[in-house]
Amino acid sequence: MDNLPYIDRLLDLRVLLEKKSYFLLGPRQTGKSSLIAHGLKGVRVYDLLDTSVFLALSHNPGRLAEEITGKDRLVVIDEIQRLPELLNEVHRLIEQRGIRFLLTGSSARKLRRGGVNLLGGRARTKYLHPLTYRELGNRFDLERAIANGLLPSVYLSDDPRADLDAYAGAYLQQEIVAEGATRNVPAFSRFLKVAALCNGTIVNFTNVGNDAQVPRTTVYEYFDILKDTLILHELPAWRQSRKRKPLVSSKYYFFDVGVVAALQGREFRPGTPEFGEAMETYLMHELLSYRDYMSGEPLAYWRTTSGFEVDFILGDHTAIEVKAKKNVSPHDLKSLRVLAEEKQFKRYLCVCLESRARTVDGITVLPYREFLDALWDGKYR
Repeated sequence: MDNLPYIDRLLDLRVLLEKKSYFLLGPRQTGKSSLIAHGLKGVRVYDLLDTSVFLALSHNPGRLAEEITGKDRLVVIDEIQRLPELLNEVHRLIEQRGIRFLLTGSSARKLRRGGVNLLGGRARTKYLHPLTYRELGNRFDLERAIANGLLPSVYLSDDPRADLDAYAGAYLQQEIVAEGATRNVPAFSRFLKVAALCNGTIVNFTNVGNDAQVPRTTVYEYFDILKDTLILHELPAWRQSRKRKPLVSSKYYFFDVGVVAALQGREFRPGTPEFGEAMETYLMHELLSYRDYMSGEPLAYWRTTSGFEVDFILGDHTAIEVKAKKNVSPHDLKSLRVLAEEKQFKRYLCVCLESRARTVDGITVLPYREFLDALWDGKYR
């Protein structure tokens, strides 16, 4: 694992920290520690997964001020959610000494409960996602990305399936049990598998509870745990439809398509319906990463009560439908045509596996690579 090649990430930590402290949040193994090691060489780092460091600072948070010298203008505290009370000391050092902190974590849960608001507006938040198309460059392979996901340690592994299975198990142990978020690990494990089968859908919480053999109220609590630990993303409904009544329920996507495959116990093979669903989850990851790294624009989906649905609405300008097909038919464009009747967007795209772009009734049928190149070049605004 340690011998894996390092992939340059889009986030430049030194630029980020020039004027402000930051929380850098992301699920385990998205590459936070590697990013710090490569992007902030020579900076003082406190790793709270190191037992000796954790014990010293938990017994005496004031050691932070005692150890930091006048030369330390940037300081990293890794896995800050393990010791939220340290934020009082961080707050004081930002105010009194003007030190800028990078505070990383794989969970927002304990931070929210432990006083992250003590920093007021003194620290902004950035999210680190699994690897993206732009970061991988010529290493990117769509089928590999969909089969194995884009966690760096998995995508670059010589045994990705074993690593994915281990990740799912480690996640249960480290994130859920260690945080004490739930004591009923077997029930949560059942729920997690059922939730993975609901990936990319509007969730019926009652059905999930029945299938996982837990009360509906517990299902809501478990979904909150997944969101707080950054494993699950909520995609809200776009509600500005004027001609057709939209649904208002959110959809939920896991943060990595490989983790979905491991939890579902499936392989996403090209040409199957599952591959199409997985490609949609993968595109959700690219769009979320683009939003968090570059644009800051809202992301939504659109679905009417009569069943028309468009996968993604980017900002107020671009509607995107995903089709894992080499030959897109007129029927595949039906929902985009209906949405176009609203006359609210600049462009309507069908991202697919075709080899060349073409235009059909104002809708651009676009090879996925052309879409991703244009997205990361900032052409969709």
